[in-house]
Amino acid sequence: MEIGSPATASVPGTRLRPPSVSIWRPALVVTALVLITPIAVILGSLLLPFGEVWQHMLDTVLADYIRNSLVLMLGVGVGSLFLGVSTAWLTAVCDFPGRRVFEWALLLPMAIPAYIIAYTYTGMLDFAGPVQSALRDSFGWRYGEYWFPEIRSLGGAVCMLSLVLYPYVYLLTRVAFAEQSTGLLEAARSLGRGPWYALLFVALPMARPAIAAGVSLALMETLADFGTVDYFGVSTFTTGIFRTWYGLGDLTAAAQLASCLLLFVFALFALERASRGRMRFHGSGAGRGVRRLKLSGWRGALCCLFAAAVLLAGFGLPAAQLLLWTSQDFSQLSEPAFLGLAGNSFLLAAIASLCCLLTALLLAYGRRLHPGTLETVAVRTAAMGYAVPGMVIAVGVLIPFAWLDNQVDALMQQHFGISTGLLLSGTIAALVFAYLVRFLSVSLQSVESGLARVRPSLDESARSLGCGPGAVLARVHLPLLRGSLLAALLLVFVDVLKELPATLILRPFNFNTLAVRTYELASDERLADAATPALAIVLIGLLPVLLLARGQRELGP
Repeated sequence: MEIGSPATASVPGTRLRPPSVSIWRPALVVTALVLITPIAVILGSLLLPFGEVWQHMLDTVLADYIRNSLVLMLGVGVGSLFLGVSTAWLTAVCDFPGRRVFEWALLLPMAIPAYIIAYTYTGMLDFAGPVQSALRDSFGWRYGEYWFPEIRSLGGAVCMLSLVLYPYVYLLTRVAFAEQSTGLLEAARSLGRGPWYALLFVALPMARPAIAAGVSLALMETLADFGTVDYFGVSTFTTGIFRTWYGLGDLTAAAQLASCLLLFVFALFALERASRGRMRFHGSGAGRGVRRLKLSGWRGALCCLFAAAVLLAGFGLPAAQLLLWTSQDFSQLSEPAFLGLAGNSFLLAAIASLCCLLTALLLAYGRRLHPGTLETVAVRTAAMGYAVPGMVIAVGVLIPFAWLDNQVDALMQQHFGISTGLLLSGTIAALVFAYLVRFLSVSLQSVESGLARVRPSLDESARSLGCGPGAVLARVHLPLLRGSLLAALLLVFVDVLKELPATLILRPFNFNTLAVRTYELASDERLADAATPALAIVLIGLLPVLLLARGQRELGP
């Protein structure tokens, strides 16, 4: 048992002295190296020779992938920026009818994955949908006699993604607006400037870091999207990776295409950092005492109408359509096929969330014991998977696992004459590992924030009583971290349920989940049948959104 020195002074905020011999540091470094392997494999594919498949893509479709991805990012960036900032300003600074409801309800679109909202709007707005059918019946129009915007297009994908991703901008920007100094806004008003001036020249510049962070998150989710662009027939990097692997059967070319997408992500990070330059942003007071801008009459009604329209488009209409489709046959909820899908999804989500939590505890507590440069870099590197699209991680997991399977099979055949086949590839283990790489950051942030609230003096006191690091973690930290651990489990659980690209590539044969079944049914144009698993995903996805909404309600008056 490792015993700390009782003579050490316990001062809050001091650095913990690690034990002389500890397995935490090597365990932390090795874990980080294992988790970074898929990304390293993808980047390493650029060093391999480019084959005929790559040359074919270069001559035919690569330009479309780049152009569509850039246009999609630009459109979603503008759409999420406008919707997120405008709603954040209204709910944080203004007072209008329904504000207290909208300030948390505007987060609800986060519960609907982009591919599900794409399916529902297609069912509503397609030629055979209720909207166009009602127009034809009302005006006696026939096919070709009227123009209606095409939902299955690049513009449609921009709209769908903007509606579900603007809450990233709204959440961070509203916090920034609420925490801004009241004095600065009041000073602008005292100089005769109106609310528009205060917004454009005072509030927005001060909230720029939060806005940039929110837009960056929305753009990373845009790059990672597969279900929406695939269903709408928009050629992007994610659809290209899937087609290259499944259609052309060239895993190397798929990895090289994935590395291009990864470079897009890194370029997005660099651009966001460079946009700040050397500017610094400092708040000078809390916003809890802010005197809200009272909006009544037609101005208040207009603000209420705008917020309601955003909420209705991002959550109300899709949820109502899913409920309508599901209500046509409630018996699906008790069918063995649906229960099997739910069981598979819950099993994967439970295993992955538990693995993420245990790994996050190892990394966060190991860095608490050894807060050196090496450990900090290792932890931050291991957590970068959340910024990497699931399609890229899936390919990065598939390559080393397939190589390891082939090596074990060759070794067993050489020495024992036995073929082991695929031990890791196409198994739940490979899928859970991909989830671990993708969603570890979610658990890690929650665990680190919880550990930061525990004073180092508690660790030193436990050590002085003869407890080693493991005992301190089990007896002191875990009881204090119950809330953070539960939040980490819940967030990863829901993220795994919604994840489509990685599940689609790495799932075992004849093993479906709610997300995959929704994708398959929608691809077969069986939108009403896809409503039941889609609605289940949305309802479960509401859990973390309601937690965020609770935090929003506690943010200000």
